[in-house]
Amino acid sequence: MPTKQELLDLQFIEMRHKLIEVGAFLDRIERHKGEADYRLKAMENALPLLQQSGAGRAKAILEALSDQSSDMPDTAPYQGAFGAPSPPAHGAPSPADH
Repeated sequence: MPTKQELLDLQFIEMRHKLIEVGAFLDRIERHKGEADYRLKAMENALPLLQQSGAGRAKAILEALSDQSSDMPDTAPYQGAFGAPSPPAHGAPSPADH
């Protein structure tokens, strides 16, 4: 099993890149006109989970960004996923819109 130092040596630069990428994405969202939707709020709600201590951050973030409803529609209105819980029934962007 690698030590903390070995993990830092192996993965720090990659994780640094990912954090900068998240920051850049949020900067881009802020610079553009229009209203954000539920996905931005879901991401903002998940970000503080990174700072929790102890194991389980990845699980907590995955659960925060997952649909927890048990209701199953008869048919899917589109093929794909939104990546955040509870998309609005009307006006939600579909993967085909992008």
